[in-house]
Amino acid sequence: MAADRRRYTLLFFLVLFLFVSQLAAKSSVIDLNEDNWHQMLEGEWMVEFFAPWCPACKALKPIWEDFASWSDDLGISVGAVDVTSSPGLSGRFMVTALPTIYHVKDGVFRQYRGSRDKDEFMSFVEEKRWEEVEVVPAWKSPGSLQMSIVAQFFKLSMVLRSVHSVLVEDYGLPTWGSYLVFALATILVGALLGLILVCIIDFVFPPKAPGPSPIRLKVDDDEEDLVESSEAVSENNIKEDVGKAETAKKSDNEGEEEEEEEEGGEEEEEAAAGSGGEGKEDSQAEEEEEEEKEKKEVAESEDTKSSPGVRRRRPRKD
Repeated sequence: MAADRRRYTLLFFLVLFLFVSQLAAKSSVIDLNEDNWHQMLEGEWMVEFFAPWCPACKALKPIWEDFASWSDDLGISVGAVDVTSSPGLSGRFMVTALPTIYHVKDGVFRQYRGSRDKDEFMSFVEEKRWEEVEVVPAWKSPGSLQMSIVAQFFKLSMVLRSVHSVLVEDYGLPTWGSYLVFALATILVGALLGLILVCIIDFVFPPKAPGPSPIRLKVDDDEEDLVESSEAVSENNIKEDVGKAETAKKSDNEGEEEEEEEEGGEEEEEAAAGSGGEGKEDSQAEEEEEEEKEKKEVAESEDTKSSPGVRRRRPRKD
């Protein structure tokens, strides 16, 4: 009897020890969700993403709990995320396969791609083999703004999926009917958002009032161009006329000098010949003076006609 009691007592303590150890292992795994996932940004973590319906996740569960029981000895925290109850985290971490394991060290994320074994997990942490793993880039970091937006889209997709399930299962709509409801809702929401966007643009950048017609201004510009061109032409004509007059004067002066020289020679000859030729020379001199006066009058009349004060203006076009 005493031996049996000892056996029963030993068996009882063994079962109690196993039960307590199982409870301790279970309590070592920290359940993370969309509300408390920021805890993994401090310290060192090993985090598993799983789903209850995933066979590989079910096979990994006891191994992960056994690994979590060594978390205090390793100086790390071991967590688990259920993607069915936290779809935003699956989008934030871009979880495309289950189970997915991440190593987190002070907010730096690395994806674990080794074998799913407790000894491998422990050596990965103890030997710091995570330093050899490529860091998740900043643009893809779960704590970045863009990944927060992706997380919101994943939440919206889960909401739409639940609405689809309610329409089909609870209200008895066919699948195509549910899709038709979503299509109509998408069109209405798009139209409403477009209207709001147009109103915002009109408020920020109001349209300008139509101004006067610029046709009259163009006509005036054309007239000014015509006047300027006519003035330029008249100035050129004036310069040409002045140049001609100057050349004419020079030629006249040269002719007069030659005539004076000839007259001087003739006077000497006539003085030598006698006083009979004096009457003829006087008449020739008078004729030359009259011709010079006529040339000067013609030049003055041309100068007055081509002076800058006299401007020609073309008729204005209607």
